[in-house]
Amino acid sequence: MASTHAQRKALGDYGERLAARHLQARGFTVLDRNWRCGDGEIDIVAADGGTLVVCEVKTRSSDRYGTPFEAITPEKAARLRRLGWLWSNEHQIRFGRLRLDVVAIVRHRRGSAEVEHIVGVV
Repeated sequence: MASTHAQRKALGDYGERLAARHLQARGFTVLDRNWRCGDGEIDIVAADGGTLVVCEVKTRSSDRYGTPFEAITPEKAARLRRLGWLWSNEHQIRFGRLRLDVVAIVRHRRGSAEVEHIVGVV
């Protein structure tokens, strides 16, 4: 039997792949995935027109421990915005705006996964 850590990682990887496909299907350009620096990680970096989008992906197998959106605190949102500007500077790609989006995925035991995309989390 796979370890709990391995199961969580597999679920997270699944969610990030599904989120990237979701964003691309809506016209976003995925620029980077799982970008890391000393200050943290961005799940998906994308462009939506002239806007740099830092996308946090939250994947759950149920809402037993709360919805995926409840995991985004104001502190986490501020850190992700900071990371977005760091990514932009490191890659020397300039955008006029930066936006934080969240893609929440709930993968049920049966049936297809639910995907919810919140644009412009405050």
